[in-house]
Amino acid sequence: MNTKEFMNQLNEAQNLMDLEKYKEAMIILDKLKEFEKTSDYNFNYGLIHTLYQLDSNCRSSYNQEIILTHIKKISHEQKSISFQELNQIIKENEELDLGEDILRREVELLILRNLLSGFIKNDSIILKSS
Repeated sequence: MNTKEFMNQLNEAQNLMDLEKYKEAMIILDKLKEFEKTSDYNFNYGLIHTLYQLDSNCRSSYNQEIILTHIKKISHEQKSISFQELNQIIKENEELDLGEDILRREVELLILRNLLSGFIKNDSIILKSS
């Protein structure tokens, strides 16, 4: 794979992210990361930086999408949930273990983006009715 093909794949992943098709984008990004690690080809720093930045953004957006889906379901029955409980629900339903630190960061981002109505108090998310 040359630089042009690599950039085309990065653009494809970005387009999928724009369409909120995060799983599909992650597949492409994972392949590019593996190729970058195992290839003798020396890509420039900017291209590799873009790859890892896209990967980080994609995973964060994917996590936030999952978290928001579960919190919306929970908010109909509960006024709050601990990070530990939410992580367990996500682990059981999505086979995804975010850990409480990542979960907290993603929830903070959702609140800052005004996608989640609520606030964090100690180790829990206090949900406001929308």
